[in-house]
Amino acid sequence: MTTEHFTLQGARAATIAESTSRATLFLGALSAGMVALGLIATAARIGAAFYTFGLILLSTLSFIGFVTFDRVLQSGIEDLRCAQRIERLRSYYFDVAPELTDYMASVPPSQRLALQGLHGGRRQVFRTVAGMIGVVTSVVTGSTVGLLALLVSSRSAVVGFAAGGAVGVTVLATLMRYQYRAWGSAGQEPPLGREETDS
Repeated sequence: MTTEHFTLQGARAATIAESTSRATLFLGALSAGMVALGLIATAARIGAAFYTFGLILLSTLSFIGFVTFDRVLQSGIEDLRCAQRIERLRSYYFDVAPELTDYMASVPPSQRLALQGLHGGRRQVFRTVAGMIGVVTSVVTGSTVGLLALLVSSRSAVVGFAAGGAVGVTVLATLMRYQYRAWGSAGQEPPLGREETDS
């Protein structure tokens, strides 16, 4: 049982490390892309070269954001599964050796995942790594559409901001809904309190 507990702890560490590294790669690519876009704007002014480069760059960053979001969401679900299995092992320890209760933190079953740092709340989808990547990706996607709308509308800033903002908000809502449903379809209690989702 101790070996299984240790293995699950190792698996949790691996999923957290993968999520962190993927998020870091995405944000690093995004930062480098913004620097490159700024250099192009300085060198070529705001002309055809800037718009062409901007559309290619931002659409590529949007794609990277979507795949990163999906993978860190998968890793988050895997991490929660490991945490739930660890919680079951802790319950077994208390059942087999109740004298451990005085030496180990014994909490009600509804609070055991919170003890491992997995808190509830409807807004938790924005606090996960996937949620953070989803917010940034929606901004990049909205910027891509805004830039395209700016070109199509003869450089009307109002049309660009309106189209980009609408698409960004829609993408964000879609990604958060997708994340919420992914937890449910995985048959897991997401890091959203079940008592709050039922109300």
